[in-house]
Amino acid sequence: MKAIFEITDRYLEAGDCSALLYAPLDEALSYRQTRRYTLDYEGDQAAALDFVSKTLLDEVGQELHQGEGAALSDYLFAIDYGMKPGALDLEKEAVMSYYRNLKEAPIVLNDLKIEHRVYVFGESKISADRFVSDICNRAIHTWTVIEGKE
Repeated sequence: MKAIFEITDRYLEAGDCSALLYAPLDEALSYRQTRRYTLDYEGDQAAALDFVSKTLLDEVGQELHQGEGAALSDYLFAIDYGMKPGALDLEKEAVMSYYRNLKEAPIVLNDLKIEHRVYVFGESKISADRFVSDICNRAIHTWTVIEGKE
């Protein structure tokens, strides 16, 4: 089975998009960043949710969203980016190592995919390509652009 979980920061406000780019923008755009975890697992869906909640979530400062839908709304576009297969992903290695060392794992975790999602907010005709070229490294990242809802 596959399950997608997106974790958002509960108390962080949207930041200035110019902080993401090599050259500042002429427009006032903001962003929020989340982390998306796609689990390929065997077992109970409730056990997968429990594993993610106990392993990846800080219940005080973060919120967990389950499913393919976006955790945030009213965005101009979003960019999902993560490590290419075969590239060193230290966070994935840490989670998988933790999982392998569990005495009684609640699920069989076959694979884990971790992506950062950057939501861009505001009114603009700016292309997502400008953000992709500054945020993503073509040698190690894969990415997808998600157009916002109009």
